[in-house]
Formats: sequence, structure tokens, C-alpha cells
Amino acid sequence: MRQFVTITTNAFMELVRQPVFLLLMTSSAAFIIFLATPYYFAFGDEPKLVKNSTLAVMLLAGLLGAVLSASSSLAREIRAGTVLAVLSKPVGRAPFLAAKYAGLAAALAMLTYVNLVAALLASRMAFDAYGSTDMFALGIFALALVIAYLLGGFSNFFLRRPFVSDAAFSLILTVTVAFVVINFYNKMGKAQAFATGVDWHLIPAAVLILFALWILAALALACSTRLDVIPTLSICTALFLVGIMSDYLFGRPAAHGAWWASVLYTLIPNWQLFWIADAVDSGMSTFHWAYVAKAFAYVVGYVGAILAVAIVLFEDRELS
Repeated sequence: MRQFVTITTNAFMELVRQPVFLLLMTSSAAFIIFLATPYYFAFGDEPKLVKNSTLAVMLLAGLLGAVLSASSSLAREIRAGTVLAVLSKPVGRAPFLAAKYAGLAAALAMLTYVNLVAALLASRMAFDAYGSTDMFALGIFALALVIAYLLGGFSNFFLRRPFVSDAAFSLILTVTVAFVVINFYNKMGKAQAFATGVDWHLIPAAVLILFALWILAALALACSTRLDVIPTLSICTALFLVGIMSDYLFGRPAAHGAWWASVLYTLIPNWQLFWIADAVDSGMSTFHWAYVAKAFAYVVGYVGAILAVAIVLFEDRELS
């Protein structure tokens, strides 16, 4: 168990220290906030448009993060030969792969948390044609990003610590503090009741997106046992696009008794199960957490099956 925790921690820290991870986390959060700043003139549906867009950015950023992190965590180490050094210890291939996935899942949770905080702020900042941009919240959030990078630079220069990982962890702290501070004031800078205008229904929606990212991470890790970054990205993107249309491509034929459609409908993940933007817009919150629990059971079973396939692919992989 100690070896599993050690490998998981090392995998997580290795991913957090990747410059692309920090860049992806910062750019996606900043873009989510940006979505709440322009005038859309959507005939009263501006808040709905903003919330749907923030969830879409969260999902796409996680897709890139899952594929790039999986390839960085496993495929690159196989090429460099560091996997062979670890497996020369009394560590089996199956626990090694499971620990790598656990570290990858933790890194994706970190990315999703920062994007969720930004999405909650965007839901508070969204305005219709009669409103105006919330410059107060925009300024505080931008200041939080700058402070996070300054803290990373300070620790790197004076304490000789890694800049990227310290900036990433500082970003979690500063974004959270900015969220708390912003929600005590309105856009004019006057005190108000905490979190006025924040759509908390985005939380279960973001948790479901995280579940989808965990499935994508398992798929990417399975591909990384044999393939490099670009083929892994291509396969995961194809599975993502086909899974979005799963109800149309396979669900209808399966309902009419087509066995091949039933098989594909079961094997290919249906990403629509993790997208509840319409329910968020309609305010249907009574079933959210019960549905999240059912989705988690689905994720556990699906990820377990994918990791089993990944272990089979990894067991006879030549590492020397």
C-alpha cells in the first residue's frame, strides 16, 4: 500500500509540474471568466448561454488535460526507460498502472476544481442586454491569477522550489479566496449577501463532467500503454465524438433489436449521460445528487473494465 501511495503521489506531482498543465488550468479558467464579460444580445438567454459555454470549456479542457497527462505520465516514461527502473523494484505492473491512474485522476480533479470556481463566478457575472460587465469581479479574479504566478516566482527564486507546481497550488488558493471576496460584494463594490446570483446547480454538473474526464483518462492511459501522444489524442477524440452521438448512432438501432448496436452502445461511453446543462437551466435540482451517485457507479464499473484492458496491454509490453 505504501508503494501504491508513493507512486500515486509521484505521478500526481509529476503532472502538476508540467508547464502545459499550468497553462491549461490558467487559460481555461481565464476563458471561462471571459465568457461572462461580452454583450451577447441573446434575447434574455445570456445567463443560459454563459453557463452552457463554461461547462463546455470545462469538458474540452479536461479532454486535453486527460490525454496530455496520460501520455506524459506513461508513454513518455516508457520511451525514457524510467518505467523499467520502477518495475525493477518489487512493484507489479498492475499496481503501477493503477497508481498512475490514481495520480492522473487527482490531477484532473484539481483542474476541474479551478474551472468550477471560475464557472460559479461566471454564473454570478452573467448579465442580459440591460446589464453590464462586472468589472469588480473581473479585476479581482485577474489579480488572483497574477498573485498565484507571483507566489510561484517567489518560491522559485528565494526557496529554489519548482515554479510550475507552486504556481498551480497557489492558483487553487488565490482563486478560492477571490471567489469568497467577490461574492461578498456586488458589481458596484457594495456589500451584499454572500453568493448572490451564483448558480450552485453547476456543482453537480461539474462533478459529472469530472466523471467523464476520469473515463477519458482511463481510455487515454490504456492507449498510452502502446501509443504515443498524437495517436492517443486521435483515438480519444474519435471516441469522444462518437460517444456524443451514441444515442443516435447506436441507441435507436439497439431499441429495434440490432445486436451490433447493443454491443457498441454498451462498449462506447455515452457522454450525454454526464451532460445535464439543460437540467441546470431549468432549475431541476431535486434529482441531481441521486443521479450523480448512479453516474459514479457507472464510472467505477467502466473505469475498472478499461483499466483491466490496459493492464492486459501493459503486461506483455516490451519496456527495454
